[in-house]
Amino acid sequence: MPDLRALPGRLLRAMLPSACALCGGYGDEAVCAACEQAYVLPVARCRCCANPVGALDAGRHCGACLADAPAFDATVAACDYTAPLDSLVLQLKFGAQLALAPWMARVLRAAIAVRAPDLPDLLCPVPLGPRRLVERGYNQALEVAKPLAAALALPVMPQLLQRVRETSAQSGAAPGERKKNVRGAFGVNVACDVRGRHVGVVDDVMSSGHTLDEIAVTLKRAGAARVTNIVFARTPPHA
Repeated sequence: MPDLRALPGRLLRAMLPSACALCGGYGDEAVCAACEQAYVLPVARCRCCANPVGALDAGRHCGACLADAPAFDATVAACDYTAPLDSLVLQLKFGAQLALAPWMARVLRAAIAVRAPDLPDLLCPVPLGPRRLVERGYNQALEVAKPLAAALALPVMPQLLQRVRETSAQSGAAPGERKKNVRGAFGVNVACDVRGRHVGVVDDVMSSGHTLDEIAVTLKRAGAARVTNIVFARTPPHA
């Protein structure tokens, strides 16, 4: 007997089909299956920072992480921040294309199944500062974290991390200034207890890694035992 609970969703998709954000074709999701298969490709990555590595080094720490270990313990990335997938991040972040967030969460769920056998105890999004949140009207990291948490059957704690200092956008900061730009920018909500817990930090894109490293420092100072970054896209080292 068919599951009648799924009928309203099927009817809605039939009446309001989605246009693929990449090719414009119609389908059930924000990105069609053909584009997903063509562009979301498996990449051998460093277990710690998720930068691409040789096939023999997949799942290990790269030389950079061995030489100067970041505060976070692992990173899961679904894809590289390169064309055409970089346009999806921009559409979500600046174009309010919120339908992309559940698709990104699903793609991330598949990446987690392959690269992260030990699930976090909880998920939290990278927070926006109050001014930027008012300007944008939503936090794209939270929009991805909510469906991802549901898919993983994990709690999501949007108020766990707080921006205690407004910062300029990392994309506009010189490479040598990015670490300084986010130093001391985050705090842990005193009402949230992370002592001894494994925290998954969700964001749309990871570039230099300085923001996520500062967050990991903050979480571990509050007692977190482990921090895993969960990001849709990872900027390649040469970019």
